[in-house]
Amino acid sequence: MERLQCVTSVSKEAKTIPVDFIRSVDEQPGITTSHGPVPAVPVIDMANTKHDQIIDEIVKASQEWGIFQVVNHGIPPEAIQQLQRVGKEFFELPQEEKEKVAMVPGQLEGYGTKMTNKQEGPKNWVDFLFHNIWPPSQINHDFWPKNPPEYRNANEEYVKHMIPLVDQLLEYLSSGLGLDGNVLKAASGGDDLRYLLKINYYPPCPCPDMALGVSAHTDMSAITLLVPNEVQGLQVFKDDHWINAKYIPNAMIIHIGDQIEILSNGKYKGVLHRTTVKKDETRMSWPVFCEPPPDTVIGPLPQFVSDKNPAKFKAKKFKDYQYCKLNKIPQ
Repeated sequence: MERLQCVTSVSKEAKTIPVDFIRSVDEQPGITTSHGPVPAVPVIDMANTKHDQIIDEIVKASQEWGIFQVVNHGIPPEAIQQLQRVGKEFFELPQEEKEKVAMVPGQLEGYGTKMTNKQEGPKNWVDFLFHNIWPPSQINHDFWPKNPPEYRNANEEYVKHMIPLVDQLLEYLSSGLGLDGNVLKAASGGDDLRYLLKINYYPPCPCPDMALGVSAHTDMSAITLLVPNEVQGLQVFKDDHWINAKYIPNAMIIHIGDQIEILSNGKYKGVLHRTTVKKDETRMSWPVFCEPPPDTVIGPLPQFVSDKNPAKFKAKKFKDYQYCKLNKIPQ
């Protein structure tokens, strides 16, 4: 398996990129990115003592955008910086060292270069590392790098602080729909909710206006919590425009995923987003996908279904939803 980091060194000398990375005209960021005045992704201060105001802001952002950034979220800056440091050090290791945690057929976890065996169209300009970080019963340390040595400790420390934030966000999202605070978490798997970390590594690209790090998609998670490095790259589709999500140091970017959209019967919307790349800089991001256990059936909650407002989605096990989405099969 040829990794993107290997392709990059050849492309840099050639000052071009392989044709299978070149996007169609209607996808190329150099053509499709909005450069006029655009609205900013909402920023929400979790330290606001007026909880009703936080809930109102989260509801508005989740309905209108499907994405928002939170500050004063309770995850110490040191925990984020350590997570980012060990992730960056892993991707800077010699290739043979990274291959020790390579993906294996039939497994989603590990170091890899493409999401599925049925990838169609242009390739994404990204290498990545996937592994579960919570709950402990789902962790397979075979896919956690042993090098750098601090990798495990940094990830364990990070998730320890993330769990209460996820619980808080799901509670606010529930309350914002007029539900008891525990409803969305319980419907998503309760304490068995799974946290899947992905580290995206987007090396410099000689033709950034023609390529994408990750093409346009919504997340299949319930919610996703992401921290990027300081290199701009996340774009959101809003009002028929692709706009840049401004980088805010130590902020956490929250994506509404497909499962919350389904549970709310479309009251909240999953955000359509993509990633651009840079000519001379490496972008990295650390999303954590909070996903239901495989056998959890997800469908619109009965509170949001009526004769006047029928179900917009089919109820199905999360593993079946996941299979269809990964293999581009209609849901």
